[in-house]
Amino acid sequence: MTRALPPGLSRRLRRGASVAAAGVAVLTLAGCSDDDGSVAEGASPEEVLTLAKETLDETTGVQITLEADDLSSDVAAGIRKATGVGVHPPAFEGEFDLSVNGIPATAEVIAVGGTVYARNSLLIPDWTAIDPGQYGAPDPGELMSDDAGFSTLLTDTTEVEERGEVRGGEANDEIYTQYTGTVPGETVANIVPSASGDFAASYTISEDGELREAQLTGVFYKNDGEMTYTIRFSEYGTEQDITAP
Repeated sequence: MTRALPPGLSRRLRRGASVAAAGVAVLTLAGCSDDDGSVAEGASPEEVLTLAKETLDETTGVQITLEADDLSSDVAAGIRKATGVGVHPPAFEGEFDLSVNGIPATAEVIAVGGTVYARNSLLIPDWTAIDPGQYGAPDPGELMSDDAGFSTLLTDTTEVEERGEVRGGEANDEIYTQYTGTVPGETVANIVPSASGDFAASYTISEDGELREAQLTGVFYKNDGEMTYTIRFSEYGTEQDITAP
């Protein structure tokens, strides 16, 4: 072990991860802990991603923005942008900007208890239960689950490398660390169901072990080329009561 863990990450070490692989990594970190529970040094990039997964899985809620860099008009149904609040137990409330046969459409969305409700001022003015797969989208509530949501990207990433520090935050006064790696298509398909093949991933993680940004580049839609989705997370600890409309 040769690299010191950023000081804030030590505060995020808890009992163990929710999946076996995550648990192994956390136990390894525990072996490097001082008597007061802080991690003295030696966390690998994989261990940092495991801690970031744990942090996202344990927060009460978080603000989420997902945005495509260039969604082709040839895509039958795809996500241009999504914004909202994701909470635990897994639920989501927000807005999706979609492209349906090249035509833009915006819908308010509530996903809770395994059902997705949407409304659109033109087509479905009243809250209606829908199948999000028809629009190239997942169940937004499941994006916060610990076994099929955003956090699984972190621990399913292979060939992880640290890429150095960058500044960020509202006042550009926070220090983040960037990591890159490769994520299999079956994991990314939990985020965009039509995703296939391997994806290049880039993560920005704060000193407190919070995933602040994830970038995924690859083939998200059938018969379309590579594109990038950027997913941003902020306001960890958000509390919002999301219920069916």
